[in-house]
Amino acid sequence: MTEIKEIQKSDEQKEQKIRALALFSGGLDSLLAMKLIIEQGIEVIGLYFETGFGGAKDAHEKQEKLRKLTDKIGAKLQIVDVREEYIQKVLFDPKYGYGKNFNPCIDCHAHMVRVAKALLKKLDAKFIISGEVLGQRPMSQRMDALKIVSEFSNAEGLILRPLSAKLLPPTIPEKEGWVNREKLLDISGRSRERQMELAKKWGIEDYPSPSGGCLLTDEYFSEKIRDFIKYDKFEVEDIPVLKVGRHFRLPEGAKLVVSRNKDENEKLKAIDSHKYIKFTLPLPGPISLISKNATNNDKELAAKIALTYSKAKPEELYEVKIGEDSFKVSPYESKDKVKGFFVK
Repeated sequence: MTEIKEIQKSDEQKEQKIRALALFSGGLDSLLAMKLIIEQGIEVIGLYFETGFGGAKDAHEKQEKLRKLTDKIGAKLQIVDVREEYIQKVLFDPKYGYGKNFNPCIDCHAHMVRVAKALLKKLDAKFIISGEVLGQRPMSQRMDALKIVSEFSNAEGLILRPLSAKLLPPTIPEKEGWVNREKLLDISGRSRERQMELAKKWGIEDYPSPSGGCLLTDEYFSEKIRDFIKYDKFEVEDIPVLKVGRHFRLPEGAKLVVSRNKDENEKLKAIDSHKYIKFTLPLPGPISLISKNATNNDKELAAKIALTYSKAKPEELYEVKIGEDSFKVSPYESKDKVKGFFVK
């Protein structure tokens, strides 16, 4: 079920005023779309949909940054946790397929619109805003793709795209006079010149780059997912594991994750998953995870691989404890020896 971190409504917020819900990615286009509507005297709540695939940043740090961005333009922020339903309903069987990697862009966007539409009554809002720009992205922002999203989400007429509105059919908020169509824009294509001009005008800074968002568009992350689903059922708790470390698939089926640095050591320490055993080395080195159902052969190999990424000497034996089992092993002489097990 969609989980929302509620914002408390002040007396001012309770006044009768037209309110809109915005699909807020954290990027410049969605910020500008919100600001254009706020400039027309409409209250805007930015909905950030937490799918789990929005990057590797600390969740609290990310939310604070999003809040600063929405505060800057005079919008409110709500975090909408859709991780569970996103995995169940969108990720693995998208009606409109994937982009270049594991990104189901059209189905993803339609799902977010569908959730936003369901929240309209709850949050006393009348319509939905999206920062999409006609022709900017080849898969999800073509004219036909925008129409598919509207129809597939059953929200036709309710989605206003302020940056390209003059190039699109009038929506309900325009027809009803809630929004002045003449004050909306006609941006199209991949150039971001006009967006940058608007950002400068409104003092909007420190926003993520257009390509820095969804991990599902990343080739290497997508390969980790493909490998994972060959061996296991994908669940919400698996997402943070895929975001950290070097990933290996061992000969008898176990998954091994080996930290790359001190920061990743801390991230692996914080992961609490019933699917893995966490183990350390008898000398400074990476923290690692291995599948709980790993065979002894895979555990022994895991110890050897983990040692290879430490300062262990190939000519020495080290005792590595994994769960209740201990293994005396040496590291490989070269990291090249582990390449055959490497996922990404």
